[in-house]
Amino acid sequence: MRNVFLFDLDGTLLPMDFKNFMELYFKSIGNYFKDTIHPLELMNNINTATKHTVLTNDGRTNEDIFMEFFDALVEAPVSEYLPRFYNFYDSDFIACKESTWQDDSMVQAVRLLKDKGYRVAIATNPLLPLRSNLHRIRWAGFDPEEFEYISSFEGNKYCKPHLSFYEEVLKNINVSPEACYMVGNDVSEDMVAKNLGIETYLITDCLLNHRGEQVEADHVGTYVNFLDFVKNLPHVK
Repeated sequence: MRNVFLFDLDGTLLPMDFKNFMELYFKSIGNYFKDTIHPLELMNNINTATKHTVLTNDGRTNEDIFMEFFDALVEAPVSEYLPRFYNFYDSDFIACKESTWQDDSMVQAVRLLKDKGYRVAIATNPLLPLRSNLHRIRWAGFDPEEFEYISSFEGNKYCKPHLSFYEEVLKNINVSPEACYMVGNDVSEDMVAKNLGIETYLITDCLLNHRGEQVEADHVGTYVNFLDFVKNLPHVK
């Protein structure tokens, strides 16, 4: 019996306007660092270092990979950015909340899963610090402690859409693919988990399909549909 649910965060647990979110993110972080680096240069450097992090699978954490590459792009030592970089997420990052909202169906679904005895964990693409993930979890209407595991920039060594990311998550929570569901809104990044034997559910309210790929998911539906799906699941014995 499958008794573990892995959830993506952005666009899944946390509904959002992605374009608006990214605009607000770069506007706020650019303003936060404008005395150190031009906002446009900072945005380009973050994007470049992020792409490098996604492509690099050498056993180091995503944080270490990103910071090493980012250090090579900027004039000042990355050590001068680090304290402010992390402090940003506890201060000006709140501006990004305007692009998000809560969905009662998803909140009910997660709570119902827990009531029925299912394990729930967050498998968000680990490209932002844990403190950022914790804030967004709260924005979605949850307490981070409701989830037994939360992937993060500091704690993970791989990124989506690499299967190694999902293997890492499974190892960290000590479960097999056959015990899990993956719930996400990104066709390429989330539904790829199906290739490991994880049962997939594609949420369509904030659907992402940048490559126009054919949808290969075990289940497809809205937040409301997902709540109905959860209601029909048996209790874990």
